[in-house]
Amino acid sequence: MGKQDKELWQGLTAEAQKALVMRDYAPQSFADRLAGAGIEAGKLASADRTTAENREVWIPGVEIFPRPIHFQRHRGVFGEFVRRDDGVLQRIGFWPAQWANARMFAQTAKGFHVHPPSIPDGTKPEDWMRRLFIDEPENYALRRYAHEQWDVMFFVQGVAEMILRDVRAGLPTRTMRFFVDGDNHPGANNVGIVVPPGIAHAIRVEGSEDVIMVYGTSTSFHPEFEGRIASEIETAALPESWQTFLD
Repeated sequence: MGKQDKELWQGLTAEAQKALVMRDYAPQSFADRLAGAGIEAGKLASADRTTAENREVWIPGVEIFPRPIHFQRHRGVFGEFVRRDDGVLQRIGFWPAQWANARMFAQTAKGFHVHPPSIPDGTKPEDWMRRLFIDEPENYALRRYAHEQWDVMFFVQGVAEMILRDVRAGLPTRTMRFFVDGDNHPGANNVGIVVPPGIAHAIRVEGSEDVIMVYGTSTSFHPEFEGRIASEIETAALPESWQTFLD
């Protein structure tokens, strides 16, 4: 702490001055915010992914796209998910084989889930991943949608924080952290999210409102596709005395 800072905080005890830390309000770059404190989903949906900076931080294969939400005053909202023959899913050739919904209570979270990528026989995982997402990223016909679980997610209520972590062999480890609004909060942060297999993803409810999400998967539900990393947050711990009694 410099001399000027010491004079500013001289009214505190020496112990308090020693423990004092200050928040850094300096502006952060897009990359730092995306991998760190997080960014609004709407800014990702409108981001120019062709710039050198954005290419360096975006997880290959992830899609974040805006959704039209039609606010009907005094009645509610009408929100579109996706059209089969138009938009991002049409472009990448992905149409879900199964649709589902989930409700997350306020102040809860889903730990990191990850689905296994399908690797063709006789191919090294690292080589396959680089071919799919680095060398031929727009050759969507190569993608093995029928053999691996891709997710497309939509939020219809509440506010959610999502964290994506790329753990695929042969690709750089990257993190994307962002905030998505449900349809009852119409605005730029109403988006759809495509999550490829091999991307660990976690969701946390922000605020005091339950989150309701709808999601489509490229395959029907397979329990063996549900890998988990650091998901113990989903298990409610029993009071210590209860656990002692049960043990």
